[in-house]
Amino acid sequence: MPSPASSSRKAGSAVTRTALPKAAAPKFLSASQLPPHPTSSWTAVRVTEEFPEALGLCVRTEGVLDYDYRHREFRTDLDASAVQLTVVTGTAAQAEALAKHYDDLIRTCADRIEESSPDVDAEGRDYGTLPVEEGAHVRGLNTETSGGATDIALLSVGRDDRTVTVVKWGEMCDFVNAPVTAFKKTTITAVNKLY
Repeated sequence: MPSPASSSRKAGSAVTRTALPKAAAPKFLSASQLPPHPTSSWTAVRVTEEFPEALGLCVRTEGVLDYDYRHREFRTDLDASAVQLTVVTGTAAQAEALAKHYDDLIRTCADRIEESSPDVDAEGRDYGTLPVEEGAHVRGLNTETSGGATDIALLSVGRDDRTVTVVKWGEMCDFVNAPVTAFKKTTITAVNKLY
């Protein structure tokens, strides 16, 4: 039979046990931190707990561990749109692998589009890496349909420790009009702002 002292120690340890604090969720870009639109302002939609369909053309969840996805979409009054995805993995090594996987998907996106849609010409461009936290990579994708519709997307993948973020900006235009310098600044802000 346990002594009264041992019983009180057990009871005391149960009383003083507290739950570990939940890690802070990564922060998102605000509308003012996107590349400025010449004729319309950006509006930010609330953060949603799921993978964004807006990334589905190039970035997918197939072959990836079942992480918790959060995203925020942005809109203008005209034809420009943007989205930011954040994914918190279990370890920095998992995040590094996920960031590479997403970047590989974006790098090969133009070829996959042309294979699946013969009436679409697609071209990808590499705009290089950015020295922010554990790094970020910026790429561009231009698509033109046989009917003449032209769209441009700028996409970036960045990482801070075990968190990965993907940012996409898109508009009906071509590489000539793409705000690459401003998008690089947006990417740096997105990665720095995570925590």
